[in-house]
Amino acid sequence: MITVFTIPDMTCSHCEKTVRNALGNALPDAAVSIDLASHRVTIEGDAAKAEEAIRGAGYSPQRLS
Repeated sequence: MITVFTIPDMTCSHCEKTVRNALGNALPDAAVSIDLASHRVTIEGDAAKAEEAIRGAGYSPQRLS
């Protein structure tokens, strides 16, 4: 399942790395794509686990799909 999140408070490359690491730890086999300019994260995997991992990293994801 492909899920797209917008993360308004992901604003820099450090934020992107933090989110990518959190998702990698929570869902090591998931495909993750991050577009920092649009604040979007696309993940192929468990959406609930992904959202929990992003929130655990200190960010506020909003699910778009």
